[in-house]
Amino acid sequence: MLPPVETEEDWDTVVRDEASLSPGVADLCARLGLAGAPATRFAEGTQPVYAVGAEHVLKLFPAPAAADGVREARVLSFLRGRLPVATPEPLAAGEYHNGWRYVLMSRLPGTGLAPAWAGLSPPDRERIVTEAGEVLAALHALDPGPLGGALGPGDWGAFIDRQRAGTVARQRSRGLPDAWLEQIPGFLASVELPRAPRPTLLHTEFMREHLLVDPAGRRLTGLFDFEPAMIGDPAYDFVGVGLFVTRGDARLLGRFTRAYGRALPPETLLAYTLLHVYSNLSWYLKELPAPADGTLPALAAGWFGTA
Repeated sequence: MLPPVETEEDWDTVVRDEASLSPGVADLCARLGLAGAPATRFAEGTQPVYAVGAEHVLKLFPAPAAADGVREARVLSFLRGRLPVATPEPLAAGEYHNGWRYVLMSRLPGTGLAPAWAGLSPPDRERIVTEAGEVLAALHALDPGPLGGALGPGDWGAFIDRQRAGTVARQRSRGLPDAWLEQIPGFLASVELPRAPRPTLLHTEFMREHLLVDPAGRRLTGLFDFEPAMIGDPAYDFVGVGLFVTRGDARLLGRFTRAYGRALPPETLLAYTLLHVYSNLSWYLKELPAPADGTLPALAAGWFGTA
């Protein structure tokens, strides 16, 4: 059985301890008809995720994240065949012992875009970015009505208010220097965000790490990891695009937005970057170039401007 996880301390101890998880993984695989198939844990990801044999992926959700397991299964079922690229096929989902949930899904073919990126030629990168823009447009064109009971946040305006109220404290806890912190309230006050946008299914972490390409790196083939999916403003998904797909490259972001069919104001995207559930501006400033004048408007133009 999988050991109980009730606190953050439990999470840190149990979820990282493969020796404590492996007996439960083997038992669950046997119950799912996969006895004897090798289960190899992926290094990435917040949740424990395993390649089971060559064709299956098993994703586990401890009790504090059980709702994420329900959400992922629902979204994957909804997405079957609806996007230009493959998404995992949900094969089984449910409860296990001690509050854990699981989702068994098909394993997508392809290579991760993140590790493949350095080896791609400029034309291949441009083609992949174009296809990524088309995939996100297709996702955002879907009617998320059938998912309304499974996905939050419900009231988008209230969600924005909550995020705004805690932004400075969150960014301070993640090491953002005071010179940036003191700019946040004024910057957010200057950007008007919709309180009741057109309901849109959001991936929320649309990034190279969740995209797959064919082995030659010439075509986009898959999109995965829908556990943090939400319904809200489509602009929210462009945080991951600008930071983790095009990474401040104005030319590539311009290509992406043309394929998507809409460009968005850089200030809006930086505002959502600050308000995003997983926002960590201090880390982003280490990963991407920062403007010489050290201002948030210049940062918005540098990271989310297009060419």
